[in-house]
Amino acid sequence: MDSTVVPDWSQALAWIDDTLTGAGLRPTGPAEQTRVRPWSVLAKVPVGHRTVWFKANGHCSTYEARLLAALARWAPGRVLEPIAIDAQRGWSLLPDGGQTLRAVAADDPAHWEELLSRHAELQRDLAPHAADMVVLGVPDMGAGVLPGHFAALLDDPAVAAALGDDLARLRAYQPEYERLCARVGGSAVPVSVQHDDLHDGNVLVGDGYRFFDWGDASVAHPFAVLLIALRVAAERYGLRPGDPVLARLRDAYLEPWTAYGTRAQLATEVEPAIQAAKVSRALSWQRSLADADEQELAEWGDAVPGWLAELLVPNVL
Repeated sequence: MDSTVVPDWSQALAWIDDTLTGAGLRPTGPAEQTRVRPWSVLAKVPVGHRTVWFKANGHCSTYEARLLAALARWAPGRVLEPIAIDAQRGWSLLPDGGQTLRAVAADDPAHWEELLSRHAELQRDLAPHAADMVVLGVPDMGAGVLPGHFAALLDDPAVAAALGDDLARLRAYQPEYERLCARVGGSAVPVSVQHDDLHDGNVLVGDGYRFFDWGDASVAHPFAVLLIALRVAAERYGLRPGDPVLARLRDAYLEPWTAYGTRAQLATEVEPAIQAAKVSRALSWQRSLADADEQELAEWGDAVPGWLAELLVPNVL
């Protein structure tokens, strides 16, 4: 099946075969596309009794392949390391990493404490490479650029039309958002990789904790990663704002950052960071849907105005 991401599937098949051969592997069956989206294509390839995975990123996130290779160098054993990548086309071939945390421990939010702590350690250790990530093409979503992105989104005719009555409220919110971003930008915590879709389905367990699926990643205040992580945990376990479990998960994440302040001080930075990140999330969806057709826009198009409208409602904490 061809797509806007891979307009000629035969080229992808040839690359998969050549890459496996170069790695001393041989496919024992045809590649099967398992997920086709406007922003990426995922396929599984049988290799003996194992499975390897092919991922093709659309132009919105070709940087993921380059980031995967870099993360494998900078943090070996802590990410899913690719067999090979095509840096220009944004293609990667990945081993099967085994079971996710969700598959083995979906019923207990306590397991998220270790997940969040390990991810914070990874972000902390990768912070010195933040500028290198931007060079690789990872979007810069630092606090200094977010107000401009917010204004551009509100000025986009399609986004403005979709926002309806919320447009005026969001325009009125812009000065407050600028002050919020200034506060985030003044943090002592350094920018780092921000996964932007961190949850228990994107971490592999069994041989340590290894994180994968970096297609939404950016370089930003690291605490922004809690926007999705805590929201997914709250929805999964029925946690309401103010629930002590959410505070416990937040504190587990903050512990590795205590060289930059007390846990109480760091806790005051979480809310501004995740609030500011809602604009980054909307922008990521806008990039992802740039080549979407009418049916795809009907399915996912509400994400851009939806995340902007989230600026007007309380967070899960």
